[in-house]
Amino acid sequence: MMSIRTDLWELFFPRCCLICGNRLSHGEKMLCLNCLSGLPRTGFHLQKDNPVECNFWGKFPVERATSYLYYAKGGDVRQLLYELKYHNNKEVGEIMGRTMAAELMPSHFFEGIDLIIPVPLHRRRERQRGYNQSGCLAQGISAVTGIPVHPGIMVRSRYTETQTHKGQYERWENVQDLFVCSFPEQLENKHVLLVDDVLTTGATIVSCADALRAVPGLRISVLTLALAGDS
Repeated sequence: MMSIRTDLWELFFPRCCLICGNRLSHGEKMLCLNCLSGLPRTGFHLQKDNPVECNFWGKFPVERATSYLYYAKGGDVRQLLYELKYHNNKEVGEIMGRTMAAELMPSHFFEGIDLIIPVPLHRRRERQRGYNQSGCLAQGISAVTGIPVHPGIMVRSRYTETQTHKGQYERWENVQDLFVCSFPEQLENKHVLLVDDVLTTGATIVSCADALRAVPGLRISVLTLALAGDS
């Protein structure tokens, strides 16, 4: 009965690829195979001292860091992020979290990581959006790797304007002392993975790391879905 209902629903409301708009085949979710395989991957997780790791040198001791995709204005990745952040399509985050985790797993990127911390939104912005997009990515990663997500350990202490139209200096100034670690004792001698949607200057990630600086024995790795072109 359920299969008949599903078939009828898809007859009148076909599932279409978010990028090309073509009808999805059975087993495809959100993106068709052609669009998924054509996403601009960085491949940085296969490179030691890659540009994302280098971005954090001298700012905090980073164990490993990578971004999965390149972001460009008007590109396919921008379209995915727009769906995730502004069209209430949190499933995009979960699916892309699973996808990048599955591709990074063979490189042992997640080896030794104890828990995942999504970069938090302010409570006000999360209420407006209905979810934290970084949390959606983290849940997808967790589903593949088995590493638990701990979203409540970090909180954003104040509401800030969007970083989108800010210059590099303004971005750094905007996130100074922005985050607070609520339960530092739970992180002692742990290896945590900070997860965010887009890496631009790295200011937000560095601010998160600064809030964790006093935790004894803590090690930090970083994973973002995309790397902005001006990073």
